[in-house]
Amino acid sequence: MQTYILLTKLSQDLSQKMKSRAEIGNVWLQQVREKCPDVKFVAHYALLGQYDFMDIYEAPDPETAAKVSMISQANGALQAESLSAIPYKRFLELVNEI
Repeated sequence: MQTYILLTKLSQDLSQKMKSRAEIGNVWLQQVREKCPDVKFVAHYALLGQYDFMDIYEAPDPETAAKVSMISQANGALQAESLSAIPYKRFLELVNEI
């Protein structure tokens, strides 16, 4: 399984519904679990900056990671990016190969 980082920026409409945030997040998570059953979530963070949330998750392939981003956008995210993450130790191994 590959590790991915999902960075999400909510639409202004969703940002104004902070009191409903838990319910909205649960609906999103349920859809991801139904449509991407192989996805394993590792961590979830709220951010104070350019993005509103960061999720670290594992997915079997880039297509599944793309689905996670698309589900976020379908649920009102203004922006959702899934970035491939490489463990630092493996990154150093790759550096030594070049």
